Amino acid sequence: MIDLGFDKLALIGAVALVVIGPERLPRVARTVGHLLGKAQRYVADVKAEVNRSIELEELKKMKTEFEDAARNVEQSVSQGVSDLGGDLQNAWDEATSRHDPPPGSGWEPAPPQYRHPKKNWRLKRGAVPQWYKQRHGVRTRTQSGAARVARFRPPKARS
Repeated sequence: MIDLGFDKLALIGAVALVVIGPERLPRVARTVGHLLGKAQRYVADVKAEVNRSIELEELKKMKTEFEDAARNVEQSVSQGVSDLGGDLQNAWDEATSRHDPPPGSGWEPAPPQYRHPKKNWRLKRGAVPQWYKQRHGVRTRTQSGAARVARFRPPKARS
């Protein structure tokens, strides 16, 4: 790039002062400064855009590599699961073939045990019945502090 030292800048300033004149020199210098600033901003924007496009290309390349690796892992896992499933099925067939009753013996497996349909362990059940809480005045609904104060505030005396 151009190497501008102090002596060269002073020479350019003296020539500009003689050519342009002392009245118009500040306005020209201000205009040149604005134009140089715009040029620098434009160059910075172009550099940033190029950097963004390079980063985007790198991200796309990384994405394809990651997808390929995930696809390979998925294939290896599915292959392992299918192999294991085949081995388990063979082992099950061997185990059940030894214990099958002979044909015509009349042996049948026991039917499944009956389970009561109302037994639901997911539902939370309170230990104290609702009728007991109502009879003994146990609060079952929450109330904010302001509502509780308003509820138990003594009535105002009328004058």
